[in-house]
Amino acid sequence: MGAAVFLERIRVVEFAQYIPGPLAGQILADLGADVVKTEPPGGEPMRRLGPPGPDGASALYALVNRGKRVLELDLKAEEGVAAFAALLENADVLLESYRPGVLARLGFDDARLDALNPRLVHCALTGWGRTGPYAGRAGHDLNYMALGGGLAASGPAAAPAISHPPVADHAGASAAAVAILAALVRRGQTGTGAHLDVSLMESVLAWQATALTLAARGAPPERGQALLNGGAAFYNVYETADGGFVTLGAIEAKFWAAFCDAVGRPGWIARQAEPLPQTELNRDVATLFAARPLADWCARLDPVDCCFEAVARLDSVAQHPHVAARGLLREQQSVVETLFPLLVDGAPVAERAPVRMATAADVLADWD
Repeated sequence: MGAAVFLERIRVVEFAQYIPGPLAGQILADLGADVVKTEPPGGEPMRRLGPPGPDGASALYALVNRGKRVLELDLKAEEGVAAFAALLENADVLLESYRPGVLARLGFDDARLDALNPRLVHCALTGWGRTGPYAGRAGHDLNYMALGGGLAASGPAAAPAISHPPVADHAGASAAAVAILAALVRRGQTGTGAHLDVSLMESVLAWQATALTLAARGAPPERGQALLNGGAAFYNVYETADGGFVTLGAIEAKFWAAFCDAVGRPGWIARQAEPLPQTELNRDVATLFAARPLADWCARLDPVDCCFEAVARLDSVAQHPHVAARGLLREQQSVVETLFPLLVDGAPVAERAPVRMATAADVLADWD
């Protein structure tokens, strides 16, 4: 059984824009759901966020909405409201990612949703959550990372670093998809739907338990000084003589020893136990890597079992033999598509169809 049939016959109405909601919807589509994305007349803003492709839409829009049908509805007009209500009556899931209160102002508050379809799983994916003093506050990924703890310990000592791609958007999308799947399981047992409140900020916050615990104990992980953020010489990023970069993740003593022996520095083996931050050892290892070009280091260390890996350029990832062997990256129709990271019975999920425009009548006829 392939992943494309896991959610067969599950109908999803996606009322979302930009990355988080559409990405959550795409995860459900990858797993077999029929996802219908509704947009205002003229389309959502992400269609125009970046240079247009052959179809006139930005790459980000074209990628995150593949595998779905898209229909434009004017929810400020009687006809659009009626079509949206009909879709919800027949749907299993409503996935929305606007600020709290938007659906209610359009006439679809929680009570109306329950009346239309008591089996509906309604997931509200918002920036800060549906309640609390920040519920209506504007924000984007960088803001959610800032409050949720995602930036405090990330980056060099001088300043936090912006992550790419946006972490909160992707974490929130994954959390929303998981919550929806769990709610569908419960609905299968009880017959009732649910109202799910997932926030992008808290999707980041949920990953900060260790850092918060260390902070509560008086030893927060400072940027560039802790084990996993640059303080350890055996777990760091280093520049090579020709401007390339390599990673070393030799946390276990056996890997560090293998690295030290391979580069002719057996005297460094005992230095792994030096207290953090390992400023001097970091400098020594950086000097070592800076003495030779990237290709030399790959030739020497790729065969060594020491958790070494070069930082791949984006224009070379597709050609990497391991990436090619796994088959989860496809280039077609002017886009490079990364499939859902899952193999089922040894095979990847199906390639996504391009974005397809539809009408409410078409969708309702299929769902009848």
